[in-house]
Amino acid sequence: MSLLMHGPQQRAWVEINRDAITHNTSCIKASLAEHCELMAVVKADGYGHGAVTVAEAAIKGGASSFGVATLAEAIELRQAGIKQPVLVLGNLQAPEEFRCCLHWQLMPTISSLRQAQLANQEAANAGQPLAVQLKLDTGMARLGAPWEEGPQLLAAINAMADLQLHGLYSHLADADQLASSHTRLQQQRFEEVMQHLTGINQRPGFCHLANSAATLGNRELHYNLVRVGLAIYGHAPAAHLSQKIALKPAMTVRARVTLLREVPAGVGVSYGHRFVTQRPSRLAVLGIGYADGVARLLSGRMEVM
Repeated sequence: MSLLMHGPQQRAWVEINRDAITHNTSCIKASLAEHCELMAVVKADGYGHGAVTVAEAAIKGGASSFGVATLAEAIELRQAGIKQPVLVLGNLQAPEEFRCCLHWQLMPTISSLRQAQLANQEAANAGQPLAVQLKLDTGMARLGAPWEEGPQLLAAINAMADLQLHGLYSHLADADQLASSHTRLQQQRFEEVMQHLTGINQRPGFCHLANSAATLGNRELHYNLVRVGLAIYGHAPAAHLSQKIALKPAMTVRARVTLLREVPAGVGVSYGHRFVTQRPSRLAVLGIGYADGVARLLSGRMEVM
């Protein structure tokens, strides 16, 4: 079933195939290691596909939780009736943001002791526990606490009366590269922290490292949860992964032909005359352009059907 995102006056629109998203999610879920769950990443309005549309289709395919970038994205899912766990992948800093997580039952990402203390204080003030996940920087150099500080931070969070640790995770920098030594290094760092927790009998809940590339490419990186974005929309993150699972692209971009014209050979077409006709040609003018996201750098490099 397709969702038509256009009205009667639209010159260009996209069509979203919900069944393709369900198919992709189901196929990915079936490929996972035993006892591994699937988090569907629906940030940026579901990669432009519509976050709620994607979430509902992904649930049918076996997704058990969702990842978003911002609080606004998470609240949109809750207001649409999505009840599954939602992890806010972006950094939250203000007290009111943690109060919002409590109200909507969202899981914030913790990347520092200060964040944990602030979240714990807001949970104590509200008289209800707050579920959180700790992110470690194992080599991405973006969000996350230094991985070396993982054991101490985990101990500090576990000692906070009003925080409930539901997960430990990190983000791979180049999992889409074949035999990446950096991915192996990140894996080793992440597992070092996991082994420390096993040694002191602490359970962080879900441990997740794999994005779409690692999910498709290496079952050793699955642990008990994977975070899948690009692949549930029907695209492999690298050419060498494209044959792993039969993914179906969920989005089709359509535009109306607004004019047909005949031109002789030697006619330059559009800005910069990047294309010059080599023979008498029929040209179709399509009602789509920069404002619709068609970048000029695609001139002479894209095809239509």
